[in-house]
Amino acid sequence: MSSDSKGRKKKRGIGFRYAWHGLVRVISSERNFRIHLSVASIVCIAGAVFSISALEWAVVVGIIALVMTLEMVNSAIERILDHLAPERHPAVGEVKDIAAGAVLVASAGSIVIGLIIFLPKLIPLL
Repeated sequence: MSSDSKGRKKKRGIGFRYAWHGLVRVISSERNFRIHLSVASIVCIAGAVFSISALEWAVVVGIIALVMTLEMVNSAIERILDHLAPERHPAVGEVKDIAAGAVLVASAGSIVIGLIIFLPKLIPLL
């Protein structure tokens, strides 16, 4: 193995380590992320209990990943702006609101998707 390929593997490992650290950091510091993680766990348990199809799993996993990714991006944007502009500024507030709005839109969409997938399975039980 050449030293160049060893260097690339080491860089990939470092990148993964930083990414893992970021994930652990957001879990430990962001309450909203932990809420999304809890809801995602409940949805995955419900998916197993109701034996949802492979396509339904794909949609559920995709929307969970989308919501959680947007929550992480929102947190990153907030931290960057808090660092760059610690004083209150209308433009900073607007950017933060837009990022939070993206999470809200994805979360609302995930609720609709959840209802489409799980409501037909819940109705016979009621």
